[in-house]
Amino acid sequence: MLKVTFLGTGTSQGIPVVGSDHPVCKSKNHKDTRLRSSILIATETTTIAIDCSPDFRQQLLANPIEQLHAIVFTHEHADHTMGLDDIRPFVFKQGDMPIYAHERVLRSLRQRFDYVFATENKYPGAPAVETYEIRNNETIHIGDLELIPIDCLHGNLQVFGFRCQDFAYLTDVKTVSEEEIAKLNGVNVLVINTLREAPHHSHFNLEEALNFITLVQPKKTYLTHISHLLGFHDEVEKKLPENVFLAYDNLELHL
Repeated sequence: MLKVTFLGTGTSQGIPVVGSDHPVCKSKNHKDTRLRSSILIATETTTIAIDCSPDFRQQLLANPIEQLHAIVFTHEHADHTMGLDDIRPFVFKQGDMPIYAHERVLRSLRQRFDYVFATENKYPGAPAVETYEIRNNETIHIGDLELIPIDCLHGNLQVFGFRCQDFAYLTDVKTVSEEEIAKLNGVNVLVINTLREAPHHSHFNLEEALNFITLVQPKKTYLTHISHLLGFHDEVEKKLPENVFLAYDNLELHL
C-alpha cells in the first residue's frame, strides 16, 4: 500500500499571496490556504519526498515522520528546492540524505547550497547529502519504492514527473510527449498541475489539465500547484468532471 501526503498544493507564491486583496487570499476555508507544492510517498518501510519547498519545515511539523529516506527533485526552481536546509534533523539522526535529481538540477543545488556540498572546512551544523543522477528511462530504486521518471517540459525547461506503481505525480508541466504519456498507461491515480483558467506559458491551465486527463484516463485525478486565480476550492470542485478533484494541503491518499 502507498500513502501519499500532499504537503503543499500551491504555486510559487502560495495562497494567500503576500499583500494580496484577492478574495481567495482572504478565504477562511483551510482548503484555500496552500503552501508550496511537495508530497510524501510512503510504504511501511520507506518514506520519500518529491521536492522540498520553502515551506518544508512547516509542512513536516504538520505531517510528522520519523524517517525520510530520500528527496527526489522534479526540477530546480526555488519553490521546489529551497527547503533543502530543513533536512538537518534527519541528517543528524540518520546520516547523509540521499537526493535524486537531473544532473542539471544537481549542479544548480551545488551552487545555491554550496555549504551543503562542501568537502573542506564544512560548518559542523550543515546538512549533508548523497547525490544520485536521474536519467530518463532508468527506474529509481529507493527502499521498496520504484519510481519511473516521466520526462516533461515546463515551458522550455526539462522537468521530471514520476510514476510509482499505479500512482503518478506531474507538477510544473506544460508539454508531455506521446512517448512519455505512454508511461502513464494504467495509472489509477494521477496528480497534475493546474495553475488557473487563463493560459500560462509554462503550466497547464484548467482546460489543458482536463484534456491531459482525457488522454491518460486515470480512475481518479487530483489537481495541484494551484494559484489563487483558479478560484475558491469548493466552487471550483463543483465544476469538475466526475473523479477529478482539487488536492489540498495535508490531504492523504491511501492507495
